[in-house]
Amino acid sequence: MKTALVCGAGGFIGNHLVSRLKKEGYWVRGVDLKHPDYEESQADEFITGDLTEKDIVERCIRTGSYYGTVPKQYQGQFDEIYQLAADMGGAGYIFTGEHDANVMRNSATINLHILDAINRLNQFVKTPWYNDSRVLPYDEVTTKIFYSSSACMYPEHNQLDPDNPNCEESSAYPAAPDSEYGWEKLFSERLYLAYQRNYNIPCAIARFHNIYGPKGTWKGGREKAPAAICRKVVLAKEGEDIEIWGDGTQTRSFLYIDECINGIRKLMESDWSGPVNLGSDEMVTINALVETAETVAGKKLGRKYVEGPLGVRGRNSDNKLIQEKLDWSPHYPLIKGIQQTYDWIWDQINQESIVDHSSI
Repeated sequence: MKTALVCGAGGFIGNHLVSRLKKEGYWVRGVDLKHPDYEESQADEFITGDLTEKDIVERCIRTGSYYGTVPKQYQGQFDEIYQLAADMGGAGYIFTGEHDANVMRNSATINLHILDAINRLNQFVKTPWYNDSRVLPYDEVTTKIFYSSSACMYPEHNQLDPDNPNCEESSAYPAAPDSEYGWEKLFSERLYLAYQRNYNIPCAIARFHNIYGPKGTWKGGREKAPAAICRKVVLAKEGEDIEIWGDGTQTRSFLYIDECINGIRKLMESDWSGPVNLGSDEMVTINALVETAETVAGKKLGRKYVEGPLGVRGRNSDNKLIQEKLDWSPHYPLIKGIQQTYDWIWDQINQESIVDHSSI
């Protein structure tokens, strides 16, 4: 049985990833500041801890070192580590500028701690008195780490035309992301690749493009556009206006969570490091996203365009490289994913309404 550590297991993508790994038969440890918001984690062991703290990372990185609950046969190094932990959120959090220092400090600190801890553990397992006094050569130190980067690291100047954005992997340089979040992601990509070159830590890097679906943040300011739009449409009555940031002509592509997990697993099962885009190439305007949610809801609503943090004018996942290297492409159409997301958010709002009325 393989073992995996999922950092950020309390978050949207991390929680889905834990569930997938368990279905595949892994022993999984999850770690995050909090447990998942909407269901119990399926992780065999879940550690509530702050990965910006070095001692927490050091204790999490070794399979038998935390609560003493790991079966003996799984103790030692993890086979795979998935690093999704970051200080992040939707446009309402990332692009205001109010959280830039926290975003950069917290996320970079986590990545530095994790890589240093893995490197120290690799050195430890190569000592003569470890593992029946047998020295392990580098190529037998097999822990592989996945790092979740973001399309936010692409240069802003290549994404000014909403109808023709350039997000090909090779367009990353000269670097000019539009946010400190994007700069940190770009720095951390280089950090992981440097540790791979210098310390033989195998890694795989994917640049996520707007991952969405059920069991994700849907209110409070950190939600992504699909969840925010679905929430607004659920709450609006027929003919009412809903607020849209900007003029609605900005473009994006949105990847359903199940396809994201499939892409992560396919990348980790390969010998390729990336970095590579992981997203849908079904580009739509925000107006079209609203229309999709209206279709799912069976409503016709008005629009009220307001100022708000927008990010770049256009962004779409260029999938030529991942198709070439991994034979991966998304197949889940936007309307199907929005149907799943809308229904789940409708349930959440309905449950909150029932709780509110029961307390009166």
